[in-house]
Amino acid sequence: MTVAIGLKRLAIAVGAVVGAAFATLVALSFLMPAAAVRDAVKSEIHTVTGLDPMLGNDVSLSLFPSGTARFHNVVLGDGRSGEPAVAADELTVRLRYFPLLAGRIEIADVTLVRPVINVTFSAAGQSNWAGLIASLSHALQPDLDRSAMFSEIGIQDGTVVIHDAGKSGIERLEDLQFQVAWPSISRSFGANGHFTWHDQPVEASLTLSDFLAALTGDRSGVKVRIASAPLNIVFDGSATDQPTLKVQGKLDVESPSLRDAMYWTGKSKLPFGGFGRFALRADSDIGGGIASLSNVNVELDGNTAEGALTLGTDGHRQVQGTLAADALNLTPYVSGVRLIASGDNNWAQLPIQLDGFNDFNLDLRLSAASIKIADAQLGRTAVAATMSGGKLDLTIGESQAFGGVAKGALGIARADNGVAVTSHMQFLGVDLADCLGQIFNMRKLQGRGDLALDVSGSGNTVLALTHALSGTAALNAQSGALDGINVEQLLRRLERRPLSGNGDFRSGRTPFDQLVVNLKVDQGVVSVADMHVAGPSVKLVVGGQASVPTRDLDLKGVATLVSSNNGDEFDLPFVVQGPWDDPMMLPDPESLIRRSGAAAPLLNSAKSYNASEAVRSVIDQLLASPQTATPAVSPASAPAPKQSQ
Repeated sequence: MTVAIGLKRLAIAVGAVVGAAFATLVALSFLMPAAAVRDAVKSEIHTVTGLDPMLGNDVSLSLFPSGTARFHNVVLGDGRSGEPAVAADELTVRLRYFPLLAGRIEIADVTLVRPVINVTFSAAGQSNWAGLIASLSHALQPDLDRSAMFSEIGIQDGTVVIHDAGKSGIERLEDLQFQVAWPSISRSFGANGHFTWHDQPVEASLTLSDFLAALTGDRSGVKVRIASAPLNIVFDGSATDQPTLKVQGKLDVESPSLRDAMYWTGKSKLPFGGFGRFALRADSDIGGGIASLSNVNVELDGNTAEGALTLGTDGHRQVQGTLAADALNLTPYVSGVRLIASGDNNWAQLPIQLDGFNDFNLDLRLSAASIKIADAQLGRTAVAATMSGGKLDLTIGESQAFGGVAKGALGIARADNGVAVTSHMQFLGVDLADCLGQIFNMRKLQGRGDLALDVSGSGNTVLALTHALSGTAALNAQSGALDGINVEQLLRRLERRPLSGNGDFRSGRTPFDQLVVNLKVDQGVVSVADMHVAGPSVKLVVGGQASVPTRDLDLKGVATLVSSNNGDEFDLPFVVQGPWDDPMMLPDPESLIRRSGAAAPLLNSAKSYNASEAVRSVIDQLLASPQTATPAVSPASAPAPKQSQ
């Protein structure tokens, strides 16, 4: 009974207190002048932030259920700049409850609704926030009693406008939802929230271990996290602004697609194919517009490398460094380069795109124990890649390629009529079938040898490039074979029966001890300056031309059977025509006719008989099977028709 009476009295007391508080708030809402609230809020904001708020007379005051004051069309600045640093549609101030009961205005927190935050950098790098930061650092001096001051600012539906006089264009961060706090019981500063940049939502947070030190330029711990669909960045380190800005710490960057991330951050496109999943972890030292990365571990498209990098952070996309890898797969990057059109053996006619070439300056040294490019497998390789002024140069110091060594330089650059390419390459002691097959799709030559290519050209498609190619090429091979034809067998058969044939000259192989080829290329036309083959039983000397654009051959030569049955050399002129990946070799018909006793009179009767028909008859016999081949005869030796009785 006594307990019940006590609880009843306590309930009455609590109700009386709540009622008194409610009555007090209601009374204050009528009695407290709006001007007093405005002046108190303005004074505390200036004391805490050092900013000069411009609060109009449009004030909405609500003291129940909580104390809230709303100001409309608010401007925050340092009073010295013509353009306000912050302009908000509304400033909402939440008041502390118990000081309000005592008639004092104390701010619990501040919220800016739909603010526009202007950040401007001059050509010299000075910011319009320099004075504001100085005012804020002065306001945060430790000699001030901050226990009764607010330390949290919210931003709702904000926009940050960044204008740099040294760059063209304006950057905008929109849909800004952020909470900023610097607790009075500690020296730290924290900001976290999200915004939209380049149509992508971004989660971000910033933590400073010593807010005042950071504002005054002294060293402070810094943690930054930026998370978005294209790119994630985490930094944990320290920063100082004495004498210049310098940031040091661990940097961690990840992206599901480096190509998409680069386009998102800078509206630039990377050339060729690949540039997918990307990850970088390194110790960073950032200052003076340069980011020096050491202990780098970088992953790109499944390739992993280690080394050191230097990145330009002052607006110039510059990359320098040295990387080493155990194994690299470069297939994703060359997959975007199509030399041959899909579905046929013709050169590609799609326009060549060099997106991103003008956006980067590159100076990179790369070494790998093994490199895979499409179906080609290279051994230990050292490459230097430089890009400047829209031109990419690759210098291969030495590469274990195609069973031998490759070295030289390749270049590709923008040109008035599309792109310009250069090749100064040497392949020493390589497997010719593998090397020529990978580069030119030619697999008719077996053996080992040396190949030198010194050519250049320009055009807007691969086909156009082939029309403009000029330069020289040289090939020296030893102990190999010409695949697709047995010249010795053909010569021996034609030596015995000049007009015999089996209709197929594209089978077998012709071994050789040495092959020498020297070519001159002029506007896509290849002229044979010297081409000879020396084998154990066959010699070949070839001249003529070939077309790079049409990928065909028009060659003439002489094949010599070194040891014939009668002890004399057997020479046979021939022609090679057709596509260079499947050419046809045909012996000279006139030479065969001269060697045939039965067909030789054809040449003597050319004036009285259609010579072209005679030659065509001989060629038909050459291409016929041995069972159906019949000797060609001249009109003079043909039997006379029977006389009618």
